[in-house]
Amino acid sequence: MNTPHNGYVSNRVLKVNIGFLLTESLGTSRDFTFEVPPLAVSDDLKLAYLRGTLRFSRTREGILVQGALDTAVEGECRRCLEALSIPLQLTIEELFSTNPDSSTEFKIGEDAILDLTPLLREESIISTPFAPLCKSDCAGLCPECGHNLNLGPCNCQLDPIDPRFAALQKLLKPDK
Repeated sequence: MNTPHNGYVSNRVLKVNIGFLLTESLGTSRDFTFEVPPLAVSDDLKLAYLRGTLRFSRTREGILVQGALDTAVEGECRRCLEALSIPLQLTIEELFSTNPDSSTEFKIGEDAILDLTPLLREESIISTPFAPLCKSDCAGLCPECGHNLNLGPCNCQLDPIDPRFAALQKLLKPDK
């Protein structure tokens, strides 16, 4: 598979010609295995890889796509802002309609090309954690100098008590 100069394969690999399946009897299915290197799903979503198997089944309404795909998206830790790869497992179950007038979001065009791109984009975004962490005990950044505290302490002399809560500190120390 050729990768363009930006290091990502085109999302054209997610366009599957299912014309042969549309001519089959109801209930016929075919499995498609995906082993895709870094993939640009859209301008705002890049996948590190895409692996797994999807089953395409002929139904009265169109093609039912079911299966599981493993992937990873690039993100950053919410505390220390370090880049990290976020593994995702996408569980896919969606009906692609052959009826152009149907109210379903996903349709198969007259060219019999089923485009998985919009579905994978949605599933990836929904599956990505809102605030990922590089590790559960991430120390974050120093609020004064911005040093990554996971790498060790910084040289800032921070007051351990937030000045807004200094009055509350007096309640913890009994008067002598």
